[in-house]
Amino acid sequence: MRGALPTYLRIAERLTRDIVAGRLRPGDRLPPERSMAAHLGVTVTTLRKALAILTERGLLGRRQGSGNTILAGDTSRGVYALFRLERPEGGGLPTAELLSLVRRDKPADLPYLGSAVPQAWNIRRLRFLDNVPVAIEDIWLDGRFSGKLTPDTISESLYRSYSELLGLTIARAEDRLGAGPLPDWAGDRLGAPPGSVMALARRRAFDADGRPAEVSSTWFDPDRAAYVARLP
Repeated sequence: MRGALPTYLRIAERLTRDIVAGRLRPGDRLPPERSMAAHLGVTVTTLRKALAILTERGLLGRRQGSGNTILAGDTSRGVYALFRLERPEGGGLPTAELLSLVRRDKPADLPYLGSAVPQAWNIRRLRFLDNVPVAIEDIWLDGRFSGKLTPDTISESLYRSYSELLGLTIARAEDRLGAGPLPDWAGDRLGAPPGSVMALARRRAFDADGRPAEVSSTWFDPDRAAYVARLP
């Protein structure tokens, strides 16, 4: 898939989300590295790169001869820390298919995005969890951010792309949940025709200075995904 994260980072994110969802708990021991790598279809070297990321996040204790043990570390450092959709049973690896990326004039009804720049990036994507299509996204990023944001450079982790390509860090986000009809451009990608009512999350995201930077609408199938927000 174009823009896919490196394999080792995908593994690290999958494990991080399993820890967040409680499918892996502090004190749990992971399988031996060679058997785990074989199960995932990767080399031991690739697996160890993924486990090193979990160790940096304080989520994994690694001791020679004692195996790898899950710890209660900082899950907020995950690439998908602000992605709130999970499989109904919890967790699930997010991936994305880019449908379109266009810089265009801001619609008249678009919420304020922090600047008077007349244009914005419009990004539309199909989202998956563990390769199951679960959501359609319509995203508007303020045009004050300029850089090498193209279909060939954008990653399936959009906030990672913002940081690497535009120097933009999304510091926080506000979500409002409701329901709404699938837009015409969604086609039948979620297994339902346009106009079908789906769960709908509307997000407003802010940069490190607290200025609005992005607004988005995410229609998702509640039979395939749940919106999850965990409190400390």
